[in-house]
Amino acid sequence: MLVSPRSRRWLAAAAVMTTAVSLAACSSDDSSSEGPVELTFQSWVPNIDQVVDAFNEAHDDVHVTLETVTAGPDGGYATMQSAVQAGNAADVAQIGYDAIPDFLINDALEDITEYVEDDADLFTEWQWQTGVFGGSVYSIPQASGPLGQFYRADVFEELGIEYPETWDEFYEAAKTVRESGAYIAAFAFNQAPWMIGLAQQGGAQWFTPDNDAWTVDINGADTLKVAEFWQKLVDEDLVKVEADMSSEWNSDIQSGKVLTWISGSWADAILRGTAPDLAGSWAVGPVPQWNAGENVSATWGGGSASAVLKGSKHPKEAAEFAVWMNSNPASVNLLTEVGAGWPAIDDISEITALEDSEVFDFYGGQNIWDVFAESDKAVDTSWTWPPLSSTLFADLVDNVKASVDGGKPLVDAYNKTQEDMIAALEERGISVN
Repeated sequence: MLVSPRSRRWLAAAAVMTTAVSLAACSSDDSSSEGPVELTFQSWVPNIDQVVDAFNEAHDDVHVTLETVTAGPDGGYATMQSAVQAGNAADVAQIGYDAIPDFLINDALEDITEYVEDDADLFTEWQWQTGVFGGSVYSIPQASGPLGQFYRADVFEELGIEYPETWDEFYEAAKTVRESGAYIAAFAFNQAPWMIGLAQQGGAQWFTPDNDAWTVDINGADTLKVAEFWQKLVDEDLVKVEADMSSEWNSDIQSGKVLTWISGSWADAILRGTAPDLAGSWAVGPVPQWNAGENVSATWGGGSASAVLKGSKHPKEAAEFAVWMNSNPASVNLLTEVGAGWPAIDDISEITALEDSEVFDFYGGQNIWDVFAESDKAVDTSWTWPPLSSTLFADLVDNVKASVDGGKPLVDAYNKTQEDMIAALEERGISVN
């Protein structure tokens, strides 16, 4: 099994946390009773019951019951961790890649290495590594959200704009678009994963495990480069400051007042649902590069994994369900159809959902998945999610919104988030360089 250096460093950093992680814990596998092993699976993905039903139809010895939970730290995550503490947790839970460290420092995940260590080659390396810490496996990757830029190809053509391959070209295109009365994009101050993805794509590395502590660099040069670029767009009224996926944003997408959306691969379904009357007008391209000729990408919030919660009576069967759900071609095809995200498996040749003519028709006949396949390969694999990611998301949104509302520089928001995160980590007893 591949073990990255960052995994070993993460374990060293984790050792200083006041809430210790039990790296070798394993619940007893009580599978001696008659009848199939009963598992509970918690997820927020709409229509994922289709995947559960497919598993149950294909297996006589294990039966899975789906329990729908609310996404996010204040919804499903809080419910999951409370149940672990109470000793009545579900067996398998969907959690974001960014949340895995949070669950680890709360000793809420089972070490499933012995059940899945031979399955690493089924998945793309960077997604597999999101669940590997200190040489032990704690989750199975499900799907990611590699970034791409959805754009109004018809309007770009009308305005004589060639697709911006660099951020400098994006800026020039933004000026042309604004002269027409529209905006090239929204500045989505409400979306921490979007802002983090832009920083990651710009070369930033916010959290680095270093021996027995974390190095925090939220306001480093690469991040501030990105912040200053978007500050220029805001100051010159070249982007519209509004929350994406809000009613106002939906209206602007439908009316052509906002012409692009940098988001994860899963955003395709949202865009088609928001602007069905604009079928044939949209296309997808890679995220603009900071240096011409480069190919650097990132993700919108990382992705999602299936983890076995601490206390499961059937960790072996739970791990096997997680692997089947996220690697069996028929299952992955269903996950892709319901909008779970970009598949985590290495071989996508049998995923027919990526050949949906309805999707291609909406984008003027373009196979948009070619763009996201390349984007997924270009994701910076060195990015490390930190403990307390929910705190990071909340602080970043609050600080950026305060800067926007108060007319203060975005740089101030990143400086403040740096201070806030160091304080939050230290408050939990986590060492910071």
